[in-house]
Amino acid sequence: MSLGTLYAGAHSRSILPAGLVREFNLDIKVSAETDEAYNRAFPLQKWPTFIGPKGFKLSESLAVNLYNSKLLGKDTKEYAQIIQWASLANTEFLPNIAFAFKSLLGRIPYNKKSVTDTLEYVNKVADILEARLTDYTYLVGERISFADLYVASLSFRGFEHLFGSEWRAKRPNFSRWFSTVIAHPILAPNFTDFKFAEKPVEYQAPKKEKAPKQQAPKAAPKAEEEEPKPVEEKKPKHPLELLGKSTKFNLDEWKRTYSNEETRETALPWFWEHYDPSEWSLWKVDYKYNDELTLTFMSNNLLGGFFNRLSGSTKYLFGSGVVYGENNNNGIVGVFLIRGDKHEPAFDVAPDWESYEFTKLDASNPETKEFIDDIFAWDKPIKVNGELREVADGKVFK
Repeated sequence: MSLGTLYAGAHSRSILPAGLVREFNLDIKVSAETDEAYNRAFPLQKWPTFIGPKGFKLSESLAVNLYNSKLLGKDTKEYAQIIQWASLANTEFLPNIAFAFKSLLGRIPYNKKSVTDTLEYVNKVADILEARLTDYTYLVGERISFADLYVASLSFRGFEHLFGSEWRAKRPNFSRWFSTVIAHPILAPNFTDFKFAEKPVEYQAPKKEKAPKQQAPKAAPKAEEEEPKPVEEKKPKHPLELLGKSTKFNLDEWKRTYSNEETRETALPWFWEHYDPSEWSLWKVDYKYNDELTLTFMSNNLLGGFFNRLSGSTKYLFGSGVVYGENNNNGIVGVFLIRGDKHEPAFDVAPDWESYEFTKLDASNPETKEFIDDIFAWDKPIKVNGELREVADGKVFK
């Protein structure tokens, strides 16, 4: 008889429970998708959650993890210490790390003082961990326990975005411990491509157009003199304006064709007939934090907001982005046509552009060309990491 169902996606708090099930070969189904049982049991739509036999159910990360863990110490004293460190990470570390990096990346409103105060508090918590790990190899005794796995799984966003090389040099024991714990078989599969931040992410304020200089009031002109016309200030040029007009590919005509014609039958053949890689480039755009996405309509709103903030580059861009997957297990990916061969000048107008990863595409590769067609057309599943995923929604930038 199955021990139950664990609902755990790729979110920070869901990394560990799925790893525990895998490591200890527990007879538990792991689901990254919601179903009727989940919706009935958990109206707050939290992750991870657990439904066991006879209607037994658990929510809240700490409870779900503890229920399926076997690394809980050798006595009540060690068990209490494990709960202490896990609770510290869950309540004092992760929420403040998340607030800081989301603010700095422009994903929530930025307030300098709030972020500064939050980072100081994060450092204070990190210093407590550093002091503990100066005298101990692990948080509770000399063997790895649930506390280490849990705290490390909630700390990785900090090491990914906030804890640069200088920060880590000041906290060598905490940094050494983190590297050791994420290499443990329970966590390692989730950290195969993990990279430490070299420098902490910095906030970049949205660029604002300069207000025109106010002219000093002029004396009334004499009757016989013509009043001089005010000198208009020239707006700063977009960096891509220096490339001049495209000689072979007409972006406006492509946008009209895409909007008014059948995509597969007419628009895409037109695109490939006129596309000129000497003047334009194609880029895959991946959202970096798919593990934090929840409902598909919210992911689509996030994509739409990003597109809206690119309006300053309308003359140099065309893009199509999709939300693939389903609620609590979805991602964002898109393809952009860009004037020139670099993406930075086109996307730098959006304050949150660094939340996306950009990969230049080679359209001469048949698989790449098919991927571009699928992203532009939205009429079939797209391949993501070798897996076909249904398109749930999307946006077009034109």
